[in-house]
Amino acid sequence: MSHDVTNLLIQLSQGNKQVTDEIFPLIYDELKRIAGGYLKNEREEHTLQPTALVHEAYLKLIDQTRVSWQNRAHFLGVAAQVMRRILVDHARHRGAEKRFGRLDKLQLNENIDKAVEMDSELVALDDALKSLAKVDPALAKLVELRFFGALTFEETAEVMGISPRTAKRHWQLARAWLYRNLSQT
Repeated sequence: MSHDVTNLLIQLSQGNKQVTDEIFPLIYDELKRIAGGYLKNEREEHTLQPTALVHEAYLKLIDQTRVSWQNRAHFLGVAAQVMRRILVDHARHRGAEKRFGRLDKLQLNENIDKAVEMDSELVALDDALKSLAKVDPALAKLVELRFFGALTFEETAEVMGISPRTAKRHWQLARAWLYRNLSQT
């Protein structure tokens, strides 16, 4: 199946828009799992549902003209990034409506992989990830895939082209960096 998705994504990259209807059923369950991973960390009254998040992200992904899809793992990695952007934009919008742009201080314990419950915390984490990306883009991508994308170490390693053991070591380093950064805000 992975091979079929990769072939279809390559065709899509080459301009064959007719394959979009074939790709979606093959990756829908994986996209829904990623969306569910994102939304389990959200507040209960969140207005986006996993299905809506999947559809919004998929539409943005399929409309990409500058991406040369390499394989299924590459597509899922970018999907995780797109879903994160959708949720952060949603949180920023809600925060602007509620607090006119005022962000509360983030309270976070050492378990960075625990649920982020409030919009302001999601925005603060996004800001911290942007700072991490300036220092080490690979660590920021790993956090995005693991935390926001809910990918396993094996899936994250596949997307990033590293070993699962390296992914685990980098995860520990990224968590420590984020904890230190977020504790200072």
